[in-house]
Amino acid sequence: MSIGTKAMNDLNTRLQGSYELQARNLTYRLPRGAALVSGLNLNVRRGETVVLLGRSGAGKTTTLKLINRLLEPSEGEILVSGRTTASWDPIQLRRGIGYVIQDAGLFPHWTVERNVALVPRLESWPEERMRARVMVMLELGGLAPGEFAKRRPSELSGGQKQRVGVARALAADPPILLMDEPFGALDPVTRTELQREFRALAARLQKTIAFVTHDVREALSLGTRIALLDQGRLLGTYSPREFLESSEPEVRAFAASLESGNGLEEAP
Repeated sequence: MSIGTKAMNDLNTRLQGSYELQARNLTYRLPRGAALVSGLNLNVRRGETVVLLGRSGAGKTTTLKLINRLLEPSEGEILVSGRTTASWDPIQLRRGIGYVIQDAGLFPHWTVERNVALVPRLESWPEERMRARVMVMLELGGLAPGEFAKRRPSELSGGQKQRVGVARALAADPPILLMDEPFGALDPVTRTELQREFRALAARLQKTIAFVTHDVREALSLGTRIALLDQGRLLGTYSPREFLESSEPEVRAFAASLESGNGLEEAP
C-alpha cells in the first residue's frame, strides 16, 4: 500500500524536525576552483554528538565554518533547526551556536568572568542574570567562581583555559555546540580528564554537538556517531561499534593506528 502525498510530507516534516543540523549537498570551493568540501550530506539529531574525523585537509574545520557562516557554501545548503542558514542574520546565527577552538581563544586582557559573559552581554542580559549564569557555568566546568572568576587567561593552565572556553560557549544556552579540536594542544593526562568531563557534560546538557578531531581514540570515546571525511567527501557515518567493524580502507587505516599506538596526526 503506497503512502499518500500528504502523509509522506507529514512524515518528512517530522523527520526533519528531529534534526538540529542538516547539510544538503554541501560544497565549498576556493576561488581557484579546488573543493575543500564536496557534496556533503549529513544529518545531526538533537542531543547527538557527531564527530567529524579525518586527516589533514579532509574538510573538517571548513565544515564547521560553513555551519556558522564564517564561510558561505559554493553549492548546497545547511539547515539549522529546519531553517537554511542563508536566511539567518549571520551575527544572530553565531550567537546562537557555541564555538570552542583549540587554545580556547580567550581575550587575554579580560577576566575569566568577563570572557564567559561575552555572548550574554552582547545579548543585553540583565547584569544580575548574567553574573548568575557565569557562576553556574564556571561551577559546571569545575572552576570554583571564588578562585577563578577574577583571574586573567595568563593565570590559567591549558586545561583551565579550555574549561573557560567551553563555559563561554555554553553561557547563553545555545542548542548547538561546534568544537574544533578543543583538546588537541593539551598534554595526554589533561586531555583524557577533559574528554571524560566533556562526555559527562554532553550527556547532562543534551546539546547538539559537531566535534572535529583527527584522533580516532577521541572520536570513539566521545562520538554518538563518527562521520569520516576524506579529501572533502563524506565516506560514511558510523556508530563507534560500526566504525571498528567496517571494512572501508580509510576506516581500517584509522583502526590500525589504535593497534600500533600511533595516531594519524595533522600535518604542522
